[in-house]
Amino acid sequence: MSVKINIDDYIVKKEKNIKLKDISSKYNGEISKEEGQKRLNELIIKLNNLQEVLYADSSKSILLIFQAMDAGGKDSTIRHVFGPLNPQGCRVISFKAPTSVELTHDFLWRVHKNLPPKGMIGIFNRSHYEDVLIVRVKNLAPKKTIEKRYNHINNFERMIFDEGVYIIKFYLHISKEYQKKRFERRLARADKHWKFNPDDLKERDRWDDYKDAFEKVFSMCSKANAPWYIVPAETRWFRDLLVAEVVYKKLKSMNLKYPEPLFNPKDIIID
Repeated sequence: MSVKINIDDYIVKKEKNIKLKDISSKYNGEISKEEGQKRLNELIIKLNNLQEVLYADSSKSILLIFQAMDAGGKDSTIRHVFGPLNPQGCRVISFKAPTSVELTHDFLWRVHKNLPPKGMIGIFNRSHYEDVLIVRVKNLAPKKTIEKRYNHINNFERMIFDEGVYIIKFYLHISKEYQKKRFERRLARADKHWKFNPDDLKERDRWDDYKDAFEKVFSMCSKANAPWYIVPAETRWFRDLLVAEVVYKKLKSMNLKYPEPLFNPKDIIID
């Protein structure tokens, strides 16, 4: 039996009023773990091949954005799906609190300078969306400023798309109960203590505020050139499979080609 996943089921349609409470965070695509992992292994081989063509073609790049609540699985998703790829053609950027230098520039400055060059896969662990998520929830900027940022983001993403950067945005969807279990696991294991920050519990108290902020992002910033996908992330093998399927289909659609040689290989004689 071949695994079939309709990735359009997970895309946020333009201007759709998304309510995260109505979306399952545990869904497994109604396929078995064995089938899913077999398909994922096949996809990773195909992604490796397409990455090579992307690098050789060198006319386009792809930007993958990952956002989630704390303990949503961004690190593990990136590691499982993209860890096997050639590191020469793949770069991961993690966005944390802006530095003092970054704060002297516009909010997109640090993002723009970290975009993937042509031929590369760029992965953002968090992104410019923090400036309408955490900034909104914690009131770190005037409301009028934040409201303008949705259009700034859309225009920015439209511009870089027109310049050859293909954009996919993933929200890894978990429940508050699942987050509690992941936090407890970090506290129970000495090798996971480094991943726990007591301040995460303060953010957890703002769960509903973050949920509202994400829903606002989905309604304002899911466009045909830069769609959001809501990924059920509690079934981790399905989470990885769905992300791999979306990226594979996007790379396939980019009409990538190996460049034609500037010489006739048949004329070359190697003694």
